[in-house]
Amino acid sequence: QVQLVESGGGLVQAGGSLRLTCAASGFTFSNSHMNWYRQAPGRERELVAVITRSGGGRNYASSVKGRFTISRDNAKSTVYLQMNSLKPEDTAVYYCNVILSHETYWGQGTQVTVSS
Repeated sequence: QVQLVESGGGLVQAGGSLRLTCAASGFTFSNSHMNWYRQAPGRERELVAVITRSGGGRNYASSVKGRFTISRDNAKSTVYLQMNSLKPEDTAVYYCNVILSHETYWGQGTQVTVSS
């Protein structure tokens, strides 16, 4: 059974930092690209960052490029999202995501709130 469990969200002031963690289980983590999405109130869910199986390839939404860093530890089946220079517009629920054999899996999400 595929499980994705996010943690690390919270309330932070603008300019601050948070590190999100997604612990994965139930599939071969090292064989899977991993994604972080976010959804702000009243808005569609948007892709924030992607990391390839080995971690050698990474892509970011233009809105977070230069501030966020995605990484992974295949030995721990964990993917991270380091978020620096946070802005109020980064406020959202952040979700870990994986696609396996055309099936899409989501974690429960972790709330990030950035105060101005």
